[in-house]
Amino acid sequence: MNAQTRPAHIDEVLPGFEHVRRYWDPTQGSMTAKVLPGEYYVSRQEELIATVLGSCVSACIRDRRRGIGGMNHFMLPEPMGERDAWSSTVGRAARYGNDAMEQLINAILKAGGRREDLEVKIFGGGRVLAQMTDIGERNIAFVRRYLAAERLELVAEDLGDIYPRQVQFFPCSGKARVRQLRGHHATVLVDGERNYLKRLANDPIKGEVELF
Repeated sequence: MNAQTRPAHIDEVLPGFEHVRRYWDPTQGSMTAKVLPGEYYVSRQEELIATVLGSCVSACIRDRRRGIGGMNHFMLPEPMGERDAWSSTVGRAARYGNDAMEQLINAILKAGGRREDLEVKIFGGGRVLAQMTDIGERNIAFVRRYLAAERLELVAEDLGDIYPRQVQFFPCSGKARVRQLRGHHATVLVDGERNYLKRLANDPIKGEVELF
């Protein structure tokens, strides 16, 4: 299907998400929004939201009654230095997760969703960085604590293990697909994630928060 035969509404993006890369996926027969680390995206139309996760976690949150939903993608910083420095890094890490979850939920509510009708699916947290085996586990522990504290309904999860994942989420229907990545694709993702962690850990706190 070419651009001329696509429905006109598929080029509509909610305000604030113009920067997110979107493209037509002929295999899925829909537009796809690609969420990168530190990003989130919300939609209330028939389209697909996709990301690739290593030790990162994505929450897919949806208003089950109104078909408004979205996805985030967050990562904890790399531990650096001595114990005191590690404690400081963990403190910054919690804000990453909080920002990613709160921004996604607030954007869904702004688009017309209702908090009492939200349902959540969570993915990722793989042990893909051999020298930093606890990063994925810390992400998993955080998102579970957050959902429990906020009393949000968790309806599905695919967490942990040792493989990166490709995640596809359809916000209108709530359907999600997960595929394990191996071989070359996994190696490329792990290298990119390691570099991203180093950049976060070396940035000042103000710069880190602005990434999200």
